[in-house]
Amino acid sequence: MTIRRWLALSASAILLAGCAKDAVQNGAGIPKEAFGTTPDGQAVDLYTLRNQNGVEARIMTYGGIVLSLKVPDKDGHFGDVVLGYDNLDSYVKNSPFFGAMVGRYGNRIAKGHFSLDGVTYTLVTNNYPNALHGGLKGFDKRVWAGSANDSSDGQQLILTYLSKDGEEGYPGNLKVTATYTLMRDNALRLEYQAETDKDTVINLTQHSYFNLAGKGDILNHRVEIVADKFTPVDDTLIPTGELRSVDRTPFDFRIATAIGARIGQDDEQLKFGGGYDHNWVINKEFGKLQLMARVTDPDSGRVLEVLSTEPGLQFYSGNFLDGTIVGKGGRKYEHRNAFCMEPQHYPDSPNKPDFPTTELKPGQVYHHTLIYRFATQR
Repeated sequence: MTIRRWLALSASAILLAGCAKDAVQNGAGIPKEAFGTTPDGQAVDLYTLRNQNGVEARIMTYGGIVLSLKVPDKDGHFGDVVLGYDNLDSYVKNSPFFGAMVGRYGNRIAKGHFSLDGVTYTLVTNNYPNALHGGLKGFDKRVWAGSANDSSDGQQLILTYLSKDGEEGYPGNLKVTATYTLMRDNALRLEYQAETDKDTVINLTQHSYFNLAGKGDILNHRVEIVADKFTPVDDTLIPTGELRSVDRTPFDFRIATAIGARIGQDDEQLKFGGGYDHNWVINKEFGKLQLMARVTDPDSGRVLEVLSTEPGLQFYSGNFLDGTIVGKGGRKYEHRNAFCMEPQHYPDSPNKPDFPTTELKPGQVYHHTLIYRFATQR
């Protein structure tokens, strides 16, 4: 399908969605409600996906943001395990990527520059001196066209967006489809697909801030990451290019370890990140869907498993939360009140030829499957 044809179909979808704003989609019984308007007048919708076990995911068309995710604890009590806000305006005004779909390029690109086919592209350095998570108005701040249906795997939300050539400095018209499926086994599966009409780079991921206890800090959460190596960074959090062994370092999560067990150690890498804010090199075959990480909260008994087809995983321990953000229900988000698990290609890959490539060419299809699967244990 050509970019022009895809754009025409997307416009039609937006028009049809607008005519049915307060109705369910496709007869699937999936609620959709108006969730406000962006400063430039675009209407935003909020969809609610549910499964037969009572698990619920609320996702909005602004940024593909997972606004809430309610799962049971070991006693069967449901709680929201992601941070965020109660209204659209707060997401627009001040959000550290709560629950967002991140693109075109998740994580950092050094000094906002990369070269492709002999051409140097300049990006906005919104995390000085680097470009971060797609720029000032990345995919997390765009309104996507949405439709919902009831698939054989569970209730599903499909979001589409055309990122035009030059948007935030990136080359090529990039058509993107993001499919969220609330699975019958209590997993939220995300599938990203993209095509371009010009050589470009792409690295899509999801940026939910998790707290399996639902409140408090996450230092007692136990993390296991299937990785023998990680990518150390400089003091601006750009990878040096080295793939370093985790052996005998605070980055060894091959055996489940509490997040707080070593986070305060006198380690240069921990100091650069203010804690954990690094990419792990997952022990896996490239492109294969595989378990990357497992996180457990001993108090609630909730378990999160992270699976992906990507080669890397960014684990972030909520180091920049400082109590100044007031979120859902008036709750202040304090230091390390959440963690993120972001499957991805390695940061700054466009400038690191030895890293797995993030280039996408015309005729190719980018595909990333990401699964957040929930369970309980006593």
